[in-house]
Amino acid sequence: MRILVVGSGGREHALCWKIAASPLCDKLFCAPGNAGIADEAECVPIGAEEFDRLVAFATESRIDLVVVGPEAPLVKGLADRLTEAGIPVFGPSAKAAEIEGSKGFMKDLAAKYHIPTARYRRFTDAAAAKSFARTLPPPVVIKADGLAAGKGVVIAASYAEADAAIDDMMLHHQFGQAGDSVVVEEFLVGEELSFFALCDGETALPMASAQDHKQVGDGDTGPNTGGMGAYSPAPVATPDIERRIMDEIVRPAVAGLKAEGRPFKGVLFAGIMVTAEGPKLIEFNARFGDPECEVLCLRLMSDLVPALQACVDGTLEDFALRWYPESAVSVVMATKGYPGAVKNGSVIRNLPQQNADDRIVFHCGTKKNAQGEIEAQGGRVLAVSALGKNVREAQAKAYSLVDTIQWPEGFCRRDIGWRAIQREVAP
Repeated sequence: MRILVVGSGGREHALCWKIAASPLCDKLFCAPGNAGIADEAECVPIGAEEFDRLVAFATESRIDLVVVGPEAPLVKGLADRLTEAGIPVFGPSAKAAEIEGSKGFMKDLAAKYHIPTARYRRFTDAAAAKSFARTLPPPVVIKADGLAAGKGVVIAASYAEADAAIDDMMLHHQFGQAGDSVVVEEFLVGEELSFFALCDGETALPMASAQDHKQVGDGDTGPNTGGMGAYSPAPVATPDIERRIMDEIVRPAVAGLKAEGRPFKGVLFAGIMVTAEGPKLIEFNARFGDPECEVLCLRLMSDLVPALQACVDGTLEDFALRWYPESAVSVVMATKGYPGAVKNGSVIRNLPQQNADDRIVFHCGTKKNAQGEIEAQGGRVLAVSALGKNVREAQAKAYSLVDTIQWPEGFCRRDIGWRAIQREVAP
């Protein structure tokens, strides 16, 4: 098979690494890719939202399968364009991807199909949003309705903070058009969990659980980011919790999307809060999480390509996945200043020349300069990942690799996996 992966981050590097290992993959391309992905695939200088060029390249290069990594091209209809051109694609249509593209749509779908989630309302009027916020006990959650690169959520500790967040989104356009409409919802108390299921429009096949670390600082402090690290499996995802997530959240959503004329083909990412009453939906995403994808790919024993193809072909019903029993940890190294403004172009030295069986550095934002050196591009730059017999061992391996990388302009959290390790040492 000739396969094209679309995207340029750590998620896409992990997907390329896993796809390249498949005996079914004869030739692998990535558009646009990055310096690390270039070791696994032929990088093509086409942006993820250059639809005309992507369709033309896929047609001319006789691509058998396109795997779309990021959410923005999915929400904007890349899968539809490829399908119209007769090119098989792993990723939902624009109508199905609205489950991520509009938080209001996602919440309305959950309400209609009785999926447990936080009490909410959606607004296009700032005064009405502020009024509803006062009916909820603080903290209050304010979400920009549209895509905001993982940053359009504010947990307001007071009504004054909620008012300010609503004004920033709706009146000051902090997130552009994404904040023209907002969702105001109650704050759920519990432990957060990332859960993934492959979908073929009708059948949902559960994958492994993971837990992300959204806040920038140790001990879950500071502003939210796109993710500073992850581990898998997540101990909070007991067999009973996973069964309830599939029965009460994932399968009803897949059935609901089909009933709405929006069959979902791809990977459905459910952000879950495990509360005292059980799992409740925080959000749906229409693609793999990043950095969760990195730890999932490390733990996946099965060949990924047949699973992706089964989603496209509608043959997931009799499919199964096998997982390594080990734990995986991924530590994100980011440019200093992230999640605020960062300076591109700092040189990263002493990256491992070859991946070990149990340790790998996935590139999230890198390029090679004229001297052949690896330069940082953007906020999140590397996802340093490792396998171990438990999270503690995987964490130790990941940080030992972090400490060999020479990048003074970079930083990372030093406590990725702390919740799982706390459980491991508990009596």
